[in-house]
Amino acid sequence: MPTVALYAGSFDPITNGHTDLIRRSLGFVDRLIVAVAVNKTKQPLFTAEERLSLITTALAEEPRVEVKSFQGLLVNFARRENVRMIIRGLRAMGDFEYEYQMALMNRHLAPELETVFMIPSLDTTHVSSSLVREIAKFGGDVGSLVHPVVGEALNTKFKNG
Repeated sequence: MPTVALYAGSFDPITNGHTDLIRRSLGFVDRLIVAVAVNKTKQPLFTAEERLSLITTALAEEPRVEVKSFQGLLVNFARRENVRMIIRGLRAMGDFEYEYQMALMNRHLAPELETVFMIPSLDTTHVSSSLVREIAKFGGDVGSLVHPVVGEALNTKFKNG
């Protein structure tokens, strides 16, 4: 039976840190679902549809990656997708506290799910979506931090926004 994992986040926008983790995770899973969280209480820069499109384009050469969106509890989405493994990235110690708490709650809600923590590559440890948005907002160069299509989308948002 193929191993399918789930990598969920807001991806507002997807960064080279995300894509690095996605590609490296394909070394130990057969298929990966990248799940875009839709939270109606938050105001993301990109719509869910835009985020899905950006991720699909950035990962177009990865046939084992499927991009979907979801609302509500991650564990419910994982069950609907018949996934038993959740992949989470840890950039810094501050991430660990939050991610550990979430993993324990997910285990409480869905004991059949396992959470696997991955550490980013050294060259992407400092990359976060919020920092990328901030740099782009003020006209900084994000070319080394995101896929070219994401950089173009950021430039368009901030020129027209």
